[in-house]
Amino acid sequence: MDSLSFQLAHSLPEVVMAIGALFLLMLGAFGAGKRDWIITEVAIAILGLAMLSMLFQIDGKALVWNGAFVDDAFGRFMKMLAIGGALVSLLLSREFMAREHIDFFEFPVLVMLATLGMSMLISANGLIALYVGLELMSLALYVIAAFHRDNLRASEAGLKYFALGALSSGMLLYGSSLLYGFTGTVNFPELAAALQDKPSLGVIFGLVFVLAGLAFKMSLVPFHMWTPDVYEGAPTPVTAFFASAAKMAAVAITVRIAITAFPGIKLQWQQILIFVSILSMIVGAFGALGQTNIKRLMAYSSIGHMGFAMVGLAAGTEAGVSGILIYLAIYLVMTLGTFAAILCMRVGNHYVENIGDLAGLSRNNGLMAFAVAMMMFSLAGIPPLAGFFAKYYVFAAAIDAGLYWLAVIGMLASTVAAFYYLRVVKIVYFDPPARSFERAAIEVRGVMTLSLVFVLAFVIFAGPIVESASAAAKSLVWY
Repeated sequence: MDSLSFQLAHSLPEVVMAIGALFLLMLGAFGAGKRDWIITEVAIAILGLAMLSMLFQIDGKALVWNGAFVDDAFGRFMKMLAIGGALVSLLLSREFMAREHIDFFEFPVLVMLATLGMSMLISANGLIALYVGLELMSLALYVIAAFHRDNLRASEAGLKYFALGALSSGMLLYGSSLLYGFTGTVNFPELAAALQDKPSLGVIFGLVFVLAGLAFKMSLVPFHMWTPDVYEGAPTPVTAFFASAAKMAAVAITVRIAITAFPGIKLQWQQILIFVSILSMIVGAFGALGQTNIKRLMAYSSIGHMGFAMVGLAAGTEAGVSGILIYLAIYLVMTLGTFAAILCMRVGNHYVENIGDLAGLSRNNGLMAFAVAMMMFSLAGIPPLAGFFAKYYVFAAAIDAGLYWLAVIGMLASTVAAFYYLRVVKIVYFDPPARSFERAAIEVRGVMTLSLVFVLAFVIFAGPIVESASAAAKSLVWY
């Protein structure tokens, strides 16, 4: 196999999405006319093809494109999650965008470009490749956050996300320049080799700034300030995309850079991650207590869950990385199922977002009420639902690594967070009925139902997910 064929074979999903984005752009500009919904259908098919193409990729681990891009089991696992999140988000957007009259053909094109950036970010093997993937993802996300151009909240969300995102990109670039200046390289394997000895103060500063830039994308405290406003202001399918696919890519590159680029300075990045993990769990637990808007509640829930995920990385072990991957797979499904339920909250032609609008849902729509309750229980980590096992794996990894107090803080934060999840269940089942919701589109109900089945029956098919996560974690060990 010649060099170009080998490189293409190890980057099939990116090739499919890049060609697909160009095709969608041409189709929208010259072919679809007023039938913009066709672009969404084609985009969903292209994302499905990108996921399918990973089944035909060459097994094993390979460095391609002059060492800037790595293809391994970890990358393939995380790409399946990120692309799957994007595909489901597009499915959820079809009815919403049509009813809100914002179904411009550019939306699926931007989602495709953002997903391409996520895939490049997940497989980045150096600081330059990391930045290129991050900016391709972020620039598209800035636009779709404000995609509802006639809505002031959406415009505000897009502006806040752009302003703070530019700051975080600057911090990441500054940190990268420090690391390059003190080590003479930007590639992760060479960084790892250069940082075997005691790191200099400049390297520590570079590490802090790089992790700060990535923490912004993960909504980790103290870089979380954009999350509630953007989640509330952006169109709901866009919020679902932010909460699912974008989180997968951000966590994936954070795990990769910590394990493969900084194994020699584990103590330093472990302290940073423990600090932001504790703050995120606490802010996520207490910040949501007084929320009345369900999308803002999900924003604080996301902050807390990213803190829980970082517990596994803070452990700094293979079991911790495996625990993060299991956590992310479960979190992705729970989040998409919850946002599918939120998209079912429609009275007439108006989508409602207040938690109080769910009052008495059990008497108007028993299946939706049950799905909402199970999603809330699972997000709270109540056994035997999937969310319990997500927290179990990361807390077990922390305990095995001797971080007993971190696991205890996480468990206490989970207990506090359970209050606002259970409050939603109480409103659904025990409050006087509010207005009944209109029947949602079949794809929205389908996503909600499949998520419900996953959450309830995770114990039955957990084996393949756990095995895949374990193999993905092993593939990260280069040294």
